[in-house]
Amino acid sequence: MIRIGNYNNLRIARFVDFGAYLADDDKNEVLLPARYVPADAAIGDEIEVFVYTDSEDRIVAVTDHPFAQVGEFAFLQVAEVNRFGAFLDWGVPKHLLVPFSEQRNRMEAGGIYPVYIYLDHITKRVVASAKLEKFLGNVIPEYRQGEKVSVLVWQHTPIGYKVIVDNLFQGMIYDNEIYAPLEIGQTIPAYVKFIRDDGKIDLSVGDRAGKRISDLAADIVERLRENHGSLNLSDSSSPEEIKAVLHCSKKDFKKAIGKLYKDRIISIGDNSITLT
Repeated sequence: MIRIGNYNNLRIARFVDFGAYLADDDKNEVLLPARYVPADAAIGDEIEVFVYTDSEDRIVAVTDHPFAQVGEFAFLQVAEVNRFGAFLDWGVPKHLLVPFSEQRNRMEAGGIYPVYIYLDHITKRVVASAKLEKFLGNVIPEYRQGEKVSVLVWQHTPIGYKVIVDNLFQGMIYDNEIYAPLEIGQTIPAYVKFIRDDGKIDLSVGDRAGKRISDLAADIVERLRENHGSLNLSDSSSPEEIKAVLHCSKKDFKKAIGKLYKDRIISIGDNSITLT
């Protein structure tokens, strides 16, 4: 099946005066206009193309590379605004519509906004929405602690940066875990610390030491959950006691529980730590 709004690997089925028709394995065809057909192309050649609807709502293929495709989030610039909504430059000839109903606030020409790109199954047109939250967290995250993910930095809050994880989930990177401000709109690697009950993900960035402490903090939270919210370990516990339970040094343990305490995830008693 040819996927509108995405890249497709299709084979040249036949040539016409105005281009070439490409086909998938089920013999569904789409036109590749002549200006995109490689000079040495032959019937049977496979080409990676981007498929979308042109200004006359015809399904066409191009070899252009859009800034993002269906199912992805991106920061895009408004090229123009008219009575239908805002039109974004997304790297292909036809601009991408954000209807007024899908705008958080009225978009202005020249402005750059985070949007989600999706296929309207009724009109078969690719459109975008600035109401990001409704496209996030609709499946259950199944990451392992410490797993590497790709995140898009979306918004800064008083406690840290909201990020979009793998185009699927909401996440947070806390200010007290980074050494320099992040840039809104940048895509960076991050590591899963733990997944909250609401499906949002706490993440860490930085060096190996920071990742080790973040992983340990996530492990401590998991142990606390398994032990009804409490562990008989604290700052006063001996290195041997800590190693026997968590297989880590007392130094790393203190850093990890200090971080969890700052994040208001645990409280620290004289002889125990407890989930808040």
